[in-house]
Amino acid sequence: MGDVTLTIGDRRHTVACPDGQEDQLLRLGALLDAKWATAARASGGMNGERTMLFVALMLADALDEAERRPAKIQDEVLLTRIAERLEALATSLEQ
Repeated sequence: MGDVTLTIGDRRHTVACPDGQEDQLLRLGALLDAKWATAARASGGMNGERTMLFVALMLADALDEAERRPAKIQDEVLLTRIAERLEALATSLEQ
């Protein structure tokens, strides 16, 4: 187990993580830190706990949107494949 120190907003947090996961944890911490200023403004800058709640809500919203989007992309890919097959079938029927 390794320890990683994350700086999120104006606070430092040391957390343990499995060996080899340090870089991933640092990336995740940087993601939280990148949202901090916006979340602090949205929360009124009252306290760190409330700001972290707003960070979590912002990330949850982004995750929710991302989870909904792939279905649309998959539908478009499926429709494209169906259209290509129908065109190929139509071409073979015309010959």
